Amino acid sequence: MDLTKFQKQIEGSSDKARPLPPVENWNPDFCGDINMVIAMDGRWFYEGTPVGRASLVKLFSSVLKKEEDNYFLVTPVEKVGITVEDTPFLITQWKVLEEKDNSKTLVLVTQTGDEVRLNNEEQIELRVPPEEIRDKDATAIPYVCVRRNLWARLHQNVYYQLLEKAEEKSNGDTTRFLIHSANRNFVIGEVNQSK
Repeated sequence: MDLTKFQKQIEGSSDKARPLPPVENWNPDFCGDINMVIAMDGRWFYEGTPVGRASLVKLFSSVLKKEEDNYFLVTPVEKVGITVEDTPFLITQWKVLEEKDNSKTLVLVTQTGDEVRLNNEEQIELRVPPEEIRDKDATAIPYVCVRRNLWARLHQNVYYQLLEKAEEKSNGDTTRFLIHSANRNFVIGEVNQSK
């Protein structure tokens, strides 16, 4: 696979009025798998070498598509399979925006610069991470939907920062850690007290 050719296909097909290409509308023939990996830590590798240009990673992430459990890079004329070790995105930063109605919205930022405004309960779910990074108790951590069916895991530093700001609520056996965003509560952690 020629990454330069693939890059030109992506750049030539993007609608300038729209920040992301409409990959959900593209269904080209499958051209095979390439040796590209999105590692557990959010870094992209091609042929075992890190993709060093942030602009190239951002471009490739804009044409990422997930079908069932498989990930692909897609242009209008080409579709290639890649490997994703956990999730394609990692939340590496966060900020709080004050809205016009004086409410506050938590914005989560990925390693590729995608911003997710947390305003719907379906955007976040607790999952047990892969064995390589889970704690000994296999505690579930928050995963966030970035777009379509592409998810991000919170970087450990971001997760701990948000836990410090979280409100604790207990209902007997379970303590939940809640963050408030867009006038809603989001569960970012749970501890079962009966253990």
